[in-house]
Amino acid sequence: MRIVIAEDDLLLREGLALLLRAESLDVVATTDTPGSFLAAVAEHQPDVAIVDVRMPPTHTDEGILAAVEARRRQPGLAVLVLSAYVEQTFATELLTGGASRLGYMLKERVGRVDEFLSALHRVASGGTAVDPEVVGQLLARNPNTGALGRLSPRERDVLALMAQGLGNIAIAEKLVITEGGVHKHIRSIFAKLDLAPDDRADRRVTAVLRYLEGTGPR
Repeated sequence: MRIVIAEDDLLLREGLALLLRAESLDVVATTDTPGSFLAAVAEHQPDVAIVDVRMPPTHTDEGILAAVEARRRQPGLAVLVLSAYVEQTFATELLTGGASRLGYMLKERVGRVDEFLSALHRVASGGTAVDPEVVGQLLARNPNTGALGRLSPRERDVLALMAQGLGNIAIAEKLVITEGGVHKHIRSIFAKLDLAPDDRADRRVTAVLRYLEGTGPR
């Protein structure tokens, strides 16, 4: 796995590189600005990019914009976004190109090495990974608005686990219900959100994040 890191915090950037190299992963470049990140992606053609949301010069959304551009230039590039806290507006721009090979994690999760590496591998293999804390905070901010207000408490539990990238078997184990019960809840969720049934993880996470933002499916 070839990885490019874009993070302006020197300690975190070098710490990530050391961690990943210790796991025998190939960190081909570390960068600290959007421009140098895009140049590194063009030069090295990585499998995965780890990108900070806020980067110079304004420390607002430069990292997100750079990630979007990198995915445009290199279709299929996996991106794991890191943020110091939950940013609700990140999803719209990133999801424009689809949610497959996309992850969003809080920086504090990096210290939980197994969880971080699991998310990285999931994204690299074509899946999605959304930090559980992100899902929890977004759901708490939008408890009964729009289409989400039509979901039952159990359906919301299923939706939250779907957003974390869990498959049906893992959801069943987490909620201590049958896999058939999970299928039933998912069918109901799609119906209430006016989405055609689709068992692909990227479509499921796209639905979660777009409805959390009130943008609806595109």
